[in-house]
Amino acid sequence: MKIGVNVPNFGPGTDPGVLRAWAQTVEGLGYDLLMVSDHVAITPDVAGQYPAPFYEPFTTLSWLAGITQRVRLGTTVLVVPYRHPLLVARMAANLDELSGGRFVLGAGIGWAKQEFEALGVPYEQRGRLTTEHLRAIRAAWAGRDDYRAGSIPLWLGGHSDAGLRRAVELGDAWHPLRLTMAGFRETWGRLEKLAGERPVPAFAPRILLRVTAAPVTGPGRRAGEGTLEQVLDDLGQLRALGAETVVLDPFDSDPAETLRPEVAWRDLAAVAASWKENR
Repeated sequence: MKIGVNVPNFGPGTDPGVLRAWAQTVEGLGYDLLMVSDHVAITPDVAGQYPAPFYEPFTTLSWLAGITQRVRLGTTVLVVPYRHPLLVARMAANLDELSGGRFVLGAGIGWAKQEFEALGVPYEQRGRLTTEHLRAIRAAWAGRDDYRAGSIPLWLGGHSDAGLRRAVELGDAWHPLRLTMAGFRETWGRLEKLAGERPVPAFAPRILLRVTAAPVTGPGRRAGEGTLEQVLDDLGQLRALGAETVVLDPFDSDPAETLRPEVAWRDLAAVAASWKENR
């Protein structure tokens, strides 16, 4: 099982130097994948948790591709309805080629209603638009002489039945975000049932990384939250459930965390060292 990291590409503590340090840390610790988030218009509903500056994901990852060598690069998740599908197909294909085939396109429908309004995209139709856009992206990538997309993995998020069906139909992997272990198991079971006789996509969850001194207990504990032993146990359970990649998300919810990246780097170093010992 491979392990990746969701890097904050936003917030008061984020600038090019910090992003460079994040990339060097993630790659230097031996993680397999570095991912960033997506917002275009930092409307009030976005700014409460993901304030400016917000570095656009394709631009950011293109730059990081030039200062890394091994680590894969991806989006978790690109909000598909925000951009024309042919533009997404082009940018993704170019980034994959320029990075030496290291790009992963994680995609979702989005949630920020005010941002949809600012961009002139109908919020209520975001599910339908996402499906239509993803089909167009797949069709564009089939044009090998033009887009030269290679084999870009397409990871699709979503927990609703519609989202799960979309992952089965169009995704290489299902990419759910920050559930409890019980939630992952229950929703994975639903996905398998909805797939029926169709192939089931790979399982590539994103989980919280919040290492605590004392154990976190109770049914609401999210995967990746608790002592180092609890985090490692969650990783082991996800591997047993069939996860091919797990993305660790060290950003909890407070934008001030971006001013203290050393805390996340310490936790990532502890997980990396312990996971290597236990593999």
